[in-house]
Amino acid sequence: MANVDRPPTDPAGVTGALSNWLTKLSLDDIPEAVRTRAKYLLLDGIGCAFVGAKLPWSSLAVETITRFEGRGDSTIIGWGRATSGPAAALLNGTFIQGFELDDFHPLGPLHSASLILPSLIACAEEVGGVDGNAFLLGAIKGLEVGPRVGMALHGAQMLSRGWHCGPVFGTHASAVAAGSVLKLDAAGYEDALGLAGTQSAGLMAAQYEAMCKRMHHGFSSRNGLYAAHLAAAGYTGIKRVFERDYGGFLSVFGEGHEPDAGKITADLGSKWETQRIVVKPYAAMGALHGPLDALFEIASRRPLRAGEIERIDVDMSHAAYHHGWWEVERPLEPIGAQMNVAYALAVAILDGAAMVAQFSPQRIAQDDVWALIPRIKAHHDAEFDKKGGIGRGAARVRIKFKDGTLEECLKPVSRAIQTPLPADEVVAKFRTLTRDIVEAPRLAQIEDRVLNLEKLGDVKELIGLLAAPVQPVFS
Repeated sequence: MANVDRPPTDPAGVTGALSNWLTKLSLDDIPEAVRTRAKYLLLDGIGCAFVGAKLPWSSLAVETITRFEGRGDSTIIGWGRATSGPAAALLNGTFIQGFELDDFHPLGPLHSASLILPSLIACAEEVGGVDGNAFLLGAIKGLEVGPRVGMALHGAQMLSRGWHCGPVFGTHASAVAAGSVLKLDAAGYEDALGLAGTQSAGLMAAQYEAMCKRMHHGFSSRNGLYAAHLAAAGYTGIKRVFERDYGGFLSVFGEGHEPDAGKITADLGSKWETQRIVVKPYAAMGALHGPLDALFEIASRRPLRAGEIERIDVDMSHAAYHHGWWEVERPLEPIGAQMNVAYALAVAILDGAAMVAQFSPQRIAQDDVWALIPRIKAHHDAEFDKKGGIGRGAARVRIKFKDGTLEECLKPVSRAIQTPLPADEVVAKFRTLTRDIVEAPRLAQIEDRVLNLEKLGDVKELIGLLAAPVQPVFS
């Protein structure tokens, strides 16, 4: 590696300050609660990867990419196969984001595990001899940086503008996670951040029917991995990438929208974004969690029977409305179902749940859900927009019944944001998602290794447990 001890271009600037902080950060500086939360986020990401590994679109991606990438030494999770490091990062990120089950940050919306876990695995396998402490430190650096970059661009505002914001913010998260394993110095981190920023992309129109929406975070994970390795080798990136007025990351992606670079470094080391990352209780995009919470609260008051419902109206914020509402028609792909509030509420009423089975191709094809969908309409409520970034997830659900009665529920914020899923429920989710596709002894070993990550002398022990084939979720 051509890592040399040199300061960043402008140590006092945002990029330089972040780079210096990343260089100096150690596990001893990180509160135990943050370290613990990070481990549970990694466990959740692994569970999501196992579910996503053998989905039809994932299988197509594996066969296509490995056909021209060839064999290598980097693990493809759940396949018993290996390929090049960048290709493995792309595929593993695609698996984790493969079924809308993975984490998200409410203010800087991105799916962190799908960005950092693949690049950490590929980097650890490339470097060798990486212990659990180094792996965990890299994870926390990525968990901290990604949301901060997102908040500098006002988070969900990017969704309203049509960007798939997670892949835009996510290259930086992947780059610093891998950069930690590579032991970048401050100038190396500056180069990695610059190389990451120039590879950021993602269009939200992918949500309607495109398989590529599943792959966007994988692209960013791969690109961040490239950024870190190039920087470590001495390949320079854009200097002061967050401050540049012409062609800089914030000036371009935030043009006309007053980006705030200060949010990237505000309260570094005292306020930990890792603790705000949400573990999903539903297999749907984050902005649908408020409406689903409201629906299930109404269902706790009185039974919801499709034949008794005349109409359902859902009020949402601007970002949630544009992200989660359009008039759906058959045929509908799973990705569209997981983004659309009408489908999500209809199937939740019929099944009393909104998890993997409710968004399977077989369930989407059934007539009962399509009979209910036309009675559900969403509306933009501008009052929710005034509540700042946290108001993105606000929702009001009103159900008018055929007997003339009305039920209403307002959720200013989803329950998973208000009260993050506790450790035992994260473990329960992991076990529920994986029990039918991975053998129990292997799952127990993975759980033990992740939750005791600091005790691992070499993470290849954990990675080896992720490698063997899993069963497909859908037959």
